[in-house]
Amino acid sequence: MKLIHISEISPACPGERMGDIDPHRRLGQLLTHARGSNGDADRTITCDLTHWGAPAACQTRKDALVDLSCPVRLLVGNHDDHANFLSVLPDHPKDEIGFINHAESLGDIRLICLDIAAPRTHAGHFVTDRIAWLEAELKDCARACSFMHQNAMELGWSAEDRIAIVDASRPAFADLLTHCRDRIECMHFGHVHAVAHRTCCGIPLASVRSASMQGIPDFTEPDLLLGAPMALSCAVVLFKDGTTVIYGIPFTWDSPAFTCGTSREDWAKPVAPE
Repeated sequence: MKLIHISEISPACPGERMGDIDPHRRLGQLLTHARGSNGDADRTITCDLTHWGAPAACQTRKDALVDLSCPVRLLVGNHDDHANFLSVLPDHPKDEIGFINHAESLGDIRLICLDIAAPRTHAGHFVTDRIAWLEAELKDCARACSFMHQNAMELGWSAEDRIAIVDASRPAFADLLTHCRDRIECMHFGHVHAVAHRTCCGIPLASVRSASMQGIPDFTEPDLLLGAPMALSCAVVLFKDGTTVIYGIPFTWDSPAFTCGTSREDWAKPVAPE
């Protein structure tokens, strides 16, 4: 099974720019890649879907994703607006309370998508109702893979840790993960705009780089986030023979890509003619 994980797709309204970035051009590059090199994926999961949460941006995102070769699963992020999301996508799966929590089984994997966004904050919130939903999903599950937007625990990057899941939510989250760690294969997230890995309660956590502005971890700066419009990237998650493999896949570069064989001779230094 193959999943494509994309974070910070973040289109603005048609014609709007995000600073020096043209988000619509970048979105087009991303989707061209998704339809081509990874057109055999079973699911595409994407989070933080707009930049300012406007209905027109939600519609732009919906229109852009409609013709991918596999079903798309959406997660709201800190830049999204729940009401505007549901006004454009009223039939999107959600839980009984209205959070954009949803899950499905793919083979022997339970794919769980968590909504931990809250209004007017960049930080994640994992409150009682959402805990109960996740606990119910994991109760009879043998093997799960979860996706959320914000990082569940601190990463040692002070400015970014300010907008992880809030301190008040962490003990209950950690308690649930501790009891269910034997069935959670990996927890995937975005939000940090960079690649980061850690374990939490014995469970691997893995982030994906942004599809818009890339984050540059600065471990000396306590307050300000550093970023730059670097090369686009997504993640490909492969499940095979009871294991999970995660690749970071770039799809913009400055010169033509090339192929090379794998034998020793293919890498031999050219010999100058006599």
